[in-house]
Amino acid sequence: MISLKHIDTPVGKMRIGATDEGICLFDFQYRKSIDSIMKRIETLAGEKFGEGDHSHFRILEEQIQEYFDGSRKEFDLPLHFLGTPFQKCVWQGLLNIPYGETRSYKQQSIFLGNEKAIRAVAGANGENGIAIIVPCHRVIGEDGSLTGYGGGLQRKKWLLDLERKHSGKSGQGKLF
Repeated sequence: MISLKHIDTPVGKMRIGATDEGICLFDFQYRKSIDSIMKRIETLAGEKFGEGDHSHFRILEEQIQEYFDGSRKEFDLPLHFLGTPFQKCVWQGLLNIPYGETRSYKQQSIFLGNEKAIRAVAGANGENGIAIIVPCHRVIGEDGSLTGYGGGLQRKKWLLDLERKHSGKSGQGKLF
């Protein structure tokens, strides 16, 4: 069974899922595509979600609270990516975007070695089911606009503002 729990956060109710390998889900309760993301995870894990506790939840809850308090800039918890090889590559690449900074979809595509894969990278970002920890909210449009976020653009802006406030980088170069 994939352990499942719900928690309240400053950006709304979130679902946490974990296998023994790590956190496989941390996403917005009312996200439009949450059911399809959970179905993909179940299919690839070969197990169903079920309400229950897991030792990974305690670590995530501590670290996410520190993030919201502004004292944690990087997460240090086991992650279990359940997706295609390309999706996993994109999600791993998101972990390289520093706290308080943003990258465009084009910059992420170049970082991943294929400048022409902008739409594919954007699609894989949209399938990320480990919000905030795998920081897809740090990817923006080429023109600096806030585009595409499963949690909604208002939450994306809130997260970027939180990071700008606590990063010490405000006013240093193009952040958002």
